[in-house]
Amino acid sequence: MAVPPLTRRGALHGGAGAALGAVAGYLTARTRLPAEAGSAANAHGPTLGTEGRLLASLDRVPIGGGLVLGADKVVLTRPSGNEVLGFSAVCTHQGCTVASVAQGTIRCPCHGSRFDAGTGAVVHGPATQPLSTVEVVVRSGSVFAS
Repeated sequence: MAVPPLTRRGALHGGAGAALGAVAGYLTARTRLPAEAGSAANAHGPTLGTEGRLLASLDRVPIGGGLVLGADKVVLTRPSGNEVLGFSAVCTHQGCTVASVAQGTIRCPCHGSRFDAGTGAVVHGPATQPLSTVEVVVRSGSVFAS
């Protein structure tokens, strides 16, 4: 038995039905309750919690020095005790990743820029802009991005 071709009227009804289904799906999704606190934005899996993302254990950041976390693009400096500061590890001159912290400065190996380990300010060019800060917090002997 042959299937009759769709008439213009039938095609319109099919398209209208698809559009109606799309609108109904959208409205259903919009009226759902928000994800529970502590779940990811898509309601699947855990979020970072209130501590943020773990960067390093405190004992890895030397007092009076620092630690470059290349994969995270973060440099941590530790002026004293439990005080830890975070900065972007991306040099503001041409985007190289800084390599070390020594003698109170964060050093870029590409063109020699140096930044103050306490403020991120430029202390030696060619960079002209400071490193941006990264909010960090120390909890239970670990450093977290907050």
